[in-house]
Amino acid sequence: METITAVALCAVGAEKVVSNELRKLSLKVDESLYGRVRFKTNTAGLYYALIGLRCADRVLLEITQFKAADFDELFEGASSAAWEQFVPKGMGLKVAKVRTNRSQLKAETSIQAVVHKAAAKRLCDKYKTNRLPEPAMISRQDQLQGVKPLKIAEVRVYIEKDVVSLLLDLSGEPLFKRGYRSEGGAAPLRETTAASMLLLSGWKRKFPLYDPFCGSGTVLIEAAMYAWDIAPGLGRRFALEDMLIADKKIEQAVREEYRAKIDVSRSNNDRLVRINGSDEDLRSVSIAESNIARLCDIIEGRSVLRGIRTANSNPLGLELKVLPMSNTKAPYQDAGFIVTNPPYGKRLGDQLQAEKAYQQMAGLSRQFPGWKLALISDHSGFESFFGKKADSCREISNGAIPSYFYCFELN
Repeated sequence: METITAVALCAVGAEKVVSNELRKLSLKVDESLYGRVRFKTNTAGLYYALIGLRCADRVLLEITQFKAADFDELFEGASSAAWEQFVPKGMGLKVAKVRTNRSQLKAETSIQAVVHKAAAKRLCDKYKTNRLPEPAMISRQDQLQGVKPLKIAEVRVYIEKDVVSLLLDLSGEPLFKRGYRSEGGAAPLRETTAASMLLLSGWKRKFPLYDPFCGSGTVLIEAAMYAWDIAPGLGRRFALEDMLIADKKIEQAVREEYRAKIDVSRSNNDRLVRINGSDEDLRSVSIAESNIARLCDIIEGRSVLRGIRTANSNPLGLELKVLPMSNTKAPYQDAGFIVTNPPYGKRLGDQLQAEKAYQQMAGLSRQFPGWKLALISDHSGFESFFGKKADSCREISNGAIPSYFYCFELN
């Protein structure tokens, strides 16, 4: 296929790290927008992005782009798109999201209906059928007899200054669903947000890393995956596999290339990995250990088992303890990074409890002298409770919660 235009969706505030990731994969970045990065690639590049991107939430294929200032132009443009090159016969279609900004077309539900109608007409004409299949067309009896659920092509519509982009989702489940986490604790951090925090903090694998609020271990596990070159998408499938542009040979070659980079048996003289964490909640630490065990399943190509697990071995160099934050201390003589997700008032439903934890975190300067602290919080006043102005602060989103990413030098 010719050069493909694709879009990586990400948390607002993570566009820079996603752009850097794409460039490291030798993919050409076109432009960085609000929560998304456009890039040029080919079929192999789509697999490299889907399997290898740590900070992107989805990868979408741009089917077409055109100008439309009214609904007639929108219908004409959408019906002229070559949907049949991507969506196979027998697959349903859903316009999942619409975003419009500074454009004549503003009514999102109407945009959704017009694009769906136009795409359905084009596909029905090409496939000589009266209508696209819908989930409701599969009866309960069919389901009981083992008929597989209908596969749906999900479409997103972005309209910016009257320029319409029609995008086909290639991810399926969002990319933060790596496959290693079946439980996330009381207030889980998205895996892609954790990866963004690590890269934005400036942490490199040669430095020690500590998380004193490790919860279900997301920050620590994402750090270990980065340190050991474990591609985040190795343990899962993607919607691309159901599309007409899928290529099993290319996919297999890309997966094998990524898997060949993993070697957790290397000695510490070759690659020093020092990743530690703790949490005062025993159950959270048990969940974290279970998630580590599931990641080891993925690395070794085994079926991933759910529930509370105990790892038979931990080749990743992760060390966990049940310990309150106030009792933690630097585990190494050389300084490193604290990257953490302290309690959120909005997520946990107790703002006063969260603010008390922020005040107690001031003790980290004594416990980890010379270290760097990077954290995410939904509290714009975190600095006043911590007692120190951040060296840097940027807005970033953790799911639907607008948050702030603070970085401090502890001294």
